[in-house]
Amino acid sequence: MTKPIVFNPPKPLDTPVLFLVFNRLDVTKQVFQAICQAKPPRLYIAADGARGDRPGESEKVASVREYITTNIDWDCEVSTLFRDKNLGCKYAVSSAITWFFDNEEQGIILEDDCLPSQSFFWFCEELLVRYKNDSRIMMVSGYNHVQNYQQNSHYFFSNIGGIWGWATWRRAWDLYEVDPLRLKSLYEEDFSKLEFLLGKSIYQKRKKHFSSLLQGLDTWDYQWSFTRHFNSGLSCVASNSLIENIGFGEDATHTKTGNDDVIKSEICFPVNENKIIIADGDYDESIHGRIGMLTKIRNLAHEIRYVFEK
Repeated sequence: MTKPIVFNPPKPLDTPVLFLVFNRLDVTKQVFQAICQAKPPRLYIAADGARGDRPGESEKVASVREYITTNIDWDCEVSTLFRDKNLGCKYAVSSAITWFFDNEEQGIILEDDCLPSQSFFWFCEELLVRYKNDSRIMMVSGYNHVQNYQQNSHYFFSNIGGIWGWATWRRAWDLYEVDPLRLKSLYEEDFSKLEFLLGKSIYQKRKKHFSSLLQGLDTWDYQWSFTRHFNSGLSCVASNSLIENIGFGEDATHTKTGNDDVIKSEICFPVNENKIIIADGDYDESIHGRIGMLTKIRNLAHEIRYVFEK
């Protein structure tokens, strides 16, 4: 039986955290306790307003805000974005992230149901520094649905990545467009090229996702995926999942049914460097379907060109 890793922070955390909350005090407490333990030097808290047609929600929203603001027990700068009215998932989350990067060059983003291990924070920090000026990399993802993958490396690269515990840079988020019509007008000529990048199966699913956006789906994360795809942006994904989702249930916005059996883990430091910057087609295939040989050749060509340009 493998002994669990006991994580000891290599140094004080130097990276700001954006904590996105709403009306679920139980999960918020668990995630906030992990943030308290990590002690980020700057903490941003964003909360959408209560929905007028939900009896008792105003009290739930208020209790979440009060709990967080009265339990910050370490020395840090605190900024809050508490909405009076409900904007919905699409605009509340995207505008909060924009607010975060109006003030920070790079940072970590956690929602109220994404419970991190302690090494998650330093994992993100190390890769944010490592790839700060590498425009090929647009995201660091702490969640891995396979849970344990590529054990010879702390992380690998993906065309997909996930937003259950993640980090990015202002330079990447500046490319984001929340309005699907605007996104379509910016990249309409490039849309068909995604089949070459992602493979036929993922491309077909992404077309369905885009159609749901045009029909008014209240979300922000599909737009972030398309922003990365259209800019050939890769994600760094932790080989061992550093996040577990504790938010499945009726109170959730998008995870009302089902469950997730991924358990967070710790990793040892320092984070070894993965020098071959190519999307892992096998991993992407495990999420959305098969990635073809053309995609793998395209990724290899992209890497070779980058090496020679350097």
